[in-house]
Formats: sequence, C-alpha cells, structure tokens
Amino acid sequence: MTTSLVRLLQLASPTLPVGAYSYSQGLEAAVEAGIVTDAASAERWIADVLEFSVARSDVPLLWRMLHGEDCNQEFIASRETAELRAETLQMGHSLCRLLTQLGVSVAGELSFPAAYAHAARAWNIEARGALVGYLWGWLENQVMAAVKAVPLGQTDGQKILMALGGRLATLDPQAEFANFAPGLALLSARHETQYSRLFRS
Repeated sequence: MTTSLVRLLQLASPTLPVGAYSYSQGLEAAVEAGIVTDAASAERWIADVLEFSVARSDVPLLWRMLHGEDCNQEFIASRETAELRAETLQMGHSLCRLLTQLGVSVAGELSFPAAYAHAARAWNIEARGALVGYLWGWLENQVMAAVKAVPLGQTDGQKILMALGGRLATLDPQAEFANFAPGLALLSARHETQYSRLFRS
C-alpha cells in the first residue's frame, strides 16, 4: 500500500516531466476573450470544463484503460482540436519515454491517459486512487495556468483547489461517454492562432 501510494504521488506530481505545465486547454483563450477575468470566473471555467468535458470523456475512458481496455485511439479521436490532440500525444510520448527509463516496458504511440493507465497498472496502483490522482494533476495544472494567465495570487489558486478538489472522488467513472463542450473546443481552436500567449498550442 505504501509503495503504490508513493508511486501514485509520483504520477500525479507537477514535477512529472511530461510538460503538462505548458498547456492551458483553452483557459488562456478564455482569458483573452474576457470570459475569465478573476478568481471567481476562473473557478467557474475550471469547474465547467471538469463537469462537461473531463468527467464525461476523460474519466470513463481512463477508467476503462485502468482496467486493461485499449481505448487509446478512441481517446485521441475524441480530442476536438489540433492543440488538444498534440497535447495528449506529446505528454503521452514524454511519459512513455520516462517509464522506459524507469524500467517499465511501453510499446506504441500512447495518449497521456493511456500511458498513465499503463504506469498505474505496472505499479499496482488501485484504479480509483489512480483516477483521482489523474484528476488532481489535471486540476492543479489548470489552477496553475489560471494563476499565470489571469493572473491570480497563490492564495486564490489554493481556494480554487479547495473548492473543486472535493468533487474529484465523486465523479462516476462508469458514466456514459460524451464529449460535447463546444465552448471549450472553439476557444482551444482560437488559441492555436492567438497572437500573444504563454502556453503551447
């Protein structure tokens, strides 16, 4: 139990060298559009992306992959924009390369959640804990993006983590897959050609 917990913390850590900190997943474009302007609107944006996109697409597919199903291509195909697709492939490639260096055999081009699930299974991390760890990593990266892009103070960021972190363990991993978040897709697409930006597209 202790070893698997340590491995889970390692996988969910912002120090994991996969480049997650360099992406905003549309949040920077929402700032540019005036949708996100302060801590309250940043919390609303992140909460909506969690509820209407991550919980309905990432969560059910990751849950299946944590149980050994091959949903890698399905996940890649579900990314609505070029930048979201590039993000998951770049992060997946980086995690696969790291896992190989850590002695975990990996084959093929994997999306980030597929590589994450592969690591969790290899390290005997319990599926529910692995899912919450993945979501925490996503939430923390979104909050860090908001702190940089809005910008917000560190305390504002911690308040958002406190407000939204409690939702992570309540999400239904067996919910029916859906990926209808047109606002997120449009802003992600706009971000690809945004003139001035801090985050990758």
